[in-house]
Amino acid sequence: MTETGEHPNPTLDLLMGRASCRDFSRRRIPPEVLQKILEAGTHAATGGNLQPYSIIKTEKEETKQRLAELCGRQYFMASAPVMLLFCIDWHRLRRWAELEVAPYTSASSFRNFWISFQDTIICAQSICTAADSLGVGSVYIGMVLECLTELRDMFRLPDAVFPVVLLCLGYPAEELDPARKLAVEAVVHDEQYREMDDRELLEAFAEKYRGRELKITPERLETIARVCRDVHGEPFASRCLKRIEDNGHVNMAQYYFALHYHANRMPLGNETFLERMEEFGFDWFKQYRPPQEDV
Repeated sequence: MTETGEHPNPTLDLLMGRASCRDFSRRRIPPEVLQKILEAGTHAATGGNLQPYSIIKTEKEETKQRLAELCGRQYFMASAPVMLLFCIDWHRLRRWAELEVAPYTSASSFRNFWISFQDTIICAQSICTAADSLGVGSVYIGMVLECLTELRDMFRLPDAVFPVVLLCLGYPAEELDPARKLAVEAVVHDEQYREMDDRELLEAFAEKYRGRELKITPERLETIARVCRDVHGEPFASRCLKRIEDNGHVNMAQYYFALHYHANRMPLGNETFLERMEEFGFDWFKQYRPPQEDV
């Protein structure tokens, strides 16, 4: 052990102490600090070293306010001095291929989509970690999926550039408190997948969410019952309400899947997202038919 903290080195101290920041101070991020953070992202691992992503950086107040409105009216976002929108970008690579007279099908390949999505998130996480190392807080915003068309218009995204996630950056207004996570034993499987027995699984989640049960209110019961009926029918709704009554609280599974991420709404619009991808210039999920060059 070193004197850096409870972990063997400063890097582990940093990773184990990481927490999302939703309360930013008014302190600005110096340009040289932001530049180092961004450089760390562009040095992240990437398939074939192609870097099929772009980052839209915004610091304008009116743009940040608009993004907060679009992303579920999460107005705390606008207090972050910097927002970064991470996008899959096969537009830049297509232009490169055309200029160098090279064959190109990446915007029509599911394989390329799969790798580019990974690369974009790896870049974002490298930036998140670099920010933490310099005392800058961050929080991911996944709601960009609900406003893809608006983002395309706002940032003038060309075809084959697709928003993935937004990252807010800024100095925390107060000390961050890392959330408990599932233990390694619940997540890591040796050699093959190991199915935990019911008791072990429940204990793993109980430890993660210890002390976080929700109080029962009429509004919560009404919402939970409605979601349960929509997804699994009336008998299941009755079972769920009975479990809540017996426990004397709403458990975290019920909170997440009925109150926070409404299970009856989450699958809606799947076909719309596929249509949006086509509108953005991608046909990853269709049979590829090569275009014929004019001669």
